[in-house]
Amino acid sequence: MPADKKLWRNRKERKEWARRLRAEDPGLEVIHPHAAGIDVGNSAHYVAVRPGLDPQPVRRFECFTADLHRLADWLQNCGVKTVAMQSTGVYWIPLYDILEERGFEVYLVNARHTKNLPGRKSDVQESQWLLKLHTYGLLNNSFQPPAEIPHAQVRSALR
Repeated sequence: MPADKKLWRNRKERKEWARRLRAEDPGLEVIHPHAAGIDVGNSAHYVAVRPGLDPQPVRRFECFTADLHRLADWLQNCGVKTVAMQSTGVYWIPLYDILEERGFEVYLVNARHTKNLPGRKSDVQESQWLLKLHTYGLLNNSFQPPAEIPHAQVRSALR
């Protein structure tokens, strides 16, 4: 996009777009109706699904293997098909492997791509924000090597 082309004509229009993104119906087409958002942390993961899918649409899961399997079970019970997860470290790798193994379409989202967007204050709100952006198809998936190439080999090759 050229630098001189603005997304909004004025401040009022920019604020209106920000309000609509935070609203229940931002006026966008739903691309991923069976989505979930995960804020990956070093000690816990916060997972959000659409409110109609579960009475408790945001849950916290520890990072132990058994908890990651419980997380995947919960997502399957909710009917989730695709997951957007954001991590700034390497804590996403075991979760990614388990979700992919279970047949989920997993989007690994670069945190730099969402940090300048409005919203997000806590881990819970971050997971809900990822869910909303992913539901409307506003997140890009990061490159992941084929399963035949272990993650450690890719990381060492990038150094």
